[in-house]
Amino acid sequence: MARGTSNRKQRTSNKGESSGFGSRRNFLRATAGASALGLAGCLDNIGGGGGSSDTITYGVVSPMSGSYSGLAPGQRYGARLAIETLQEDDDFDFEIEGVYKDGQTEDTASVDAARRAVEEDGANFIMGAISSSVALALNELAADEEVIYNPGGAAVPVTGSGCNQYVFRAETNTAQIAEAVSEYTVNNLGNNVWFHIADYAYGTSVRNRVESRMREADANLTITGSTASQLGSTNFDTYISQIDNSDADVVVVGMTGGDLINFTAQAVEAGITEDKDIMAPTMSFQVVRRALGPAAYGLYGGVRYVADIDNPQNNTFREAYMNMDETSAPPDNFARVGYQSVMMTAEGIKEAGSTNVDDVIDALEGLEMDSILGTNQFRACDHQALNPTWMGQCVEPDSGEMADVELLSKVEGPDAMIPCEETECSL
Repeated sequence: MARGTSNRKQRTSNKGESSGFGSRRNFLRATAGASALGLAGCLDNIGGGGGSSDTITYGVVSPMSGSYSGLAPGQRYGARLAIETLQEDDDFDFEIEGVYKDGQTEDTASVDAARRAVEEDGANFIMGAISSSVALALNELAADEEVIYNPGGAAVPVTGSGCNQYVFRAETNTAQIAEAVSEYTVNNLGNNVWFHIADYAYGTSVRNRVESRMREADANLTITGSTASQLGSTNFDTYISQIDNSDADVVVVGMTGGDLINFTAQAVEAGITEDKDIMAPTMSFQVVRRALGPAAYGLYGGVRYVADIDNPQNNTFREAYMNMDETSAPPDNFARVGYQSVMMTAEGIKEAGSTNVDDVIDALEGLEMDSILGTNQFRACDHQALNPTWMGQCVEPDSGEMADVELLSKVEGPDAMIPCEETECSL
């Protein structure tokens, strides 16, 4: 239903007047007030120029090639499944279509791909990226093009210091996962800690937030060492040797994807786990457990999602995902993020009774809804989803080699969040 009164915030454009797409956005601003007069049951149109349309276009920009190419298919398939679900769901009174681009794991390539989706394919919603550095670059693209963007990167600044009004993140950020893993690690695995991270936004975010939360949990925390490797590195012998010769009880690894797989495999082979535990906020990712096989047994990790969460939305998602032509395994976190991003944003479109971006932004802020992680919302102060998090351990499965995940503790969504005044996000 269209709302009776428009309460959109005043928003400023960074686009030049010469852009045809910018002119379209300006047209929308001039006519957006008409949404308040929408008839019951009808969506207000987004189209400008010579026609109008109730169709929204989602540009899905995943790194199908590059360092994170092993993680990207799940994200793309999850987003595509959401789009196909919405196309068939009569509860959502709008048309939706998807366009799919390869972001190549790089800032420039991802921004170029997203811009093509917007300016050539007419996308007014974007989902994608796994690298947090790429996500931050796409934040700026979203503000420039005035489109809603759902990031797949997890670093705190994406909905913190680098936030803007167009960014709504369904991915769980490193501060949320730190709430699940930090206290458990320092109280149960040891308070002599070595950090090894990949040297980019995500790794730095893990280092800063996990150490901060550990120190709050145990004043006797000792950082025995800290090292950082270049993103995409493949040989970690020097770092592993330093760690092995240290007094660390536990190694906290701020890496994901191929970096985490390579580092962990080499560390386990070198015998580090004989007297040290390894904990990584992304160790529970399906692609990591599959690649490591038995080497993952006994390792610890944060958990953002497990496929056997039992609620109607997740049960439907899991079954539909496993029935897709390209998939057979249960969905992983990246598939969950792709799907949840689009479905939660669709709830905002439905609530607004309008496909106009500004109306959807206003409707989404603080809107409570069901999701595959239970009752959820994009918090109004920073547009971060209130996802629950868990601490888990990789354990030997009953069959096969890929480790199962045993959930050790849970932090509810609201309790995992940074207080609004600490986010460095100003909306």
